[in-house]
Amino acid sequence: KNLASLQYKRFNETLNNIGENEGGIDKFSRGYESFGVHRCADGGLYCKEWAPGAEGVFLTGDFNDWNPFSYPYKKLDYGKWELYIPPKQTKSLLVPHGSKLKVVIRSKSGEILYRISPWAKYVTREGDNVNYDWIHWDPEQPYKFKHSRPKKPRGLRIYESHVGISSYEGKIASYKHFTCNVLPRIKDLGYNCIQMMAIMEHAYYASFGYQITSFFAASSRYGTPEELKELVDTAHSMGITVLLDVVHSHASKNSEDGLNMFDGTDSCYFHSGPRGNHDLWDSRLFAYSSWEVLRFLLSNIRWWLEEYGFDGFRFDGVTSMMYHHHGMGQAFSGDYHEYFGLQVDEDALIYLMLANHLVHMLYPDSITVAEDVSGMPALCSPISQGGVGFDYRLAMAIPDKWIQLLKEFKDEDWNMGNIVYTLTNRRYLEKCIAYAESHDQALVGDKTLAFWLMDAEMYTNMSVLTPFTPVIDRGIQLHKMIRLITHALGGEGYLNFMGNEFGHPEWLDFPRKGNNESYHYARRQFHLTDDDLLRYKFLNNFDRDMNKLEERCGWLSAPQAYVSEKHEGNKIIAFERAGLLFIFNFHPSKSYTDYRVGTTSPGKFKIVLDTDAAEYGGHQRLDHNTEFFSQPLRHNERPCSLLVYIPNRVGLILQNVDMPN
Repeated sequence: KNLASLQYKRFNETLNNIGENEGGIDKFSRGYESFGVHRCADGGLYCKEWAPGAEGVFLTGDFNDWNPFSYPYKKLDYGKWELYIPPKQTKSLLVPHGSKLKVVIRSKSGEILYRISPWAKYVTREGDNVNYDWIHWDPEQPYKFKHSRPKKPRGLRIYESHVGISSYEGKIASYKHFTCNVLPRIKDLGYNCIQMMAIMEHAYYASFGYQITSFFAASSRYGTPEELKELVDTAHSMGITVLLDVVHSHASKNSEDGLNMFDGTDSCYFHSGPRGNHDLWDSRLFAYSSWEVLRFLLSNIRWWLEEYGFDGFRFDGVTSMMYHHHGMGQAFSGDYHEYFGLQVDEDALIYLMLANHLVHMLYPDSITVAEDVSGMPALCSPISQGGVGFDYRLAMAIPDKWIQLLKEFKDEDWNMGNIVYTLTNRRYLEKCIAYAESHDQALVGDKTLAFWLMDAEMYTNMSVLTPFTPVIDRGIQLHKMIRLITHALGGEGYLNFMGNEFGHPEWLDFPRKGNNESYHYARRQFHLTDDDLLRYKFLNNFDRDMNKLEERCGWLSAPQAYVSEKHEGNKIIAFERAGLLFIFNFHPSKSYTDYRVGTTSPGKFKIVLDTDAAEYGGHQRLDHNTEFFSQPLRHNERPCSLLVYIPNRVGLILQNVDMPN
């Protein structure tokens, strides 16, 4: 508690400093309005950069025939430089939209360096060029948003998306493709939120968007900034919230087209020396205590909210930010000594608190999600209570548990108590986003859950015209059960990576030298689920109906479930949440007639979802017209109970029709 109040004190001191020196965080976070290159109302050009290690700064480009020194910046205090170029007499644009620019830096050692402004809004790579070019983005008719932001969903159902791999073709898909072809699927599947990966510009496609080179530029490999705005606006028109995967945990080492060595020194935006390098990721680490770094990162947060209409963020690499050891070689046990002490990077924590404060101050309905593997306490508690202020954290232990079970245990050896523990092990009042698998599990070296379950048989036995082999049968049933129990028991939000909802085969691998630059595994084969003769449609149908039932009944926004049964011998798990009764039979072969399950209330129950239904590729062993009567007969610490037939490898949901939601 003392540490939390010290943290809160430091946060307040920083906020007050910003108030005294910059006129408040509202002004401070608008850095993009003055830094970079701007057309003035009079047709002139105003340019500003922070380059504390530079001896001289100049602007060059197509507009002055690439003369490196004809437009020198004037040196200001605190390492800032500015330049004003008066308008042409002819009133024509000094730097037309689409023309190329560079900042020229003369370093302390006299070196002449050509750089892209850290505030560049659009960069692109031409032909076979190795490096990106900075293109002045100033369209005559910028995109105008037509739709308002959706209200914050009560239960978050996230579709984790990557634009580039969203087509079945062996190429990089576009923003337009995603808008026209993928958004309608997401809406149909019942997801109310998309989390967009790999949007911030990254020179290396195979980094999956995690080695950022231009923080203010939307990746040009998928199209233009205006086309991304149209994508976000279209999602809003469908009532879909859009989150950006924001990477403020580290930056690419590129200097020609990245932030590294911008002013000719190894510091500037980063710590100099070993503290400024991430050994595992081979990337640079921000100096979060630096005033101008805070301005840059907070302005970057604001830019994505204001310019592109994003509704919040999933913060990448939060564990790496919060600890000086970056989580490397750490097996977090949950002991509180691991979270408080000299290993914690207080500057990074203060930055995260400021970022959360800014996001929620600007748009109270915004959502922030932390990717933290350490289990840092109070990460999702309000800042006023000494917390870091995130709305949700990712429940990262859950996917690891499913992979472990599939890799290391026979079905009959699955431990029901351990599954329940993993799905419910979260701190009171800290909201978690549960997921069975995300992009992480699908990366090369691993494979999707469907492929763990069915492997090579997916190539030959997914046709409805082939017999239901034991492998495919088990795979299809467990795929649905794993998703349903994760959705219902694992958190206050749910996430799925695009394509995995219908059991996407194989794994993800981006074009790189090691695979001869192949796009074969860098695509999503949505046509598989559209083919009526393939079994993928069953998994897709189930995912859609599971989401739509949650929308109706709201278990994600309900208090945590009451688990009345986790029976090791019978392989049964039963729990109640949001007035629904969930029953799972994980036994590979045993079905149970007249199995007694505890309930809170008496009344008439009916099946509202059943993984065994024909439209989900099940065996249709349950009659949905059956009525189950719960009587005041105490069972498993519940005041009432009912008898139900539970076939093997089935998950089902019963609703008390006398007390509908």
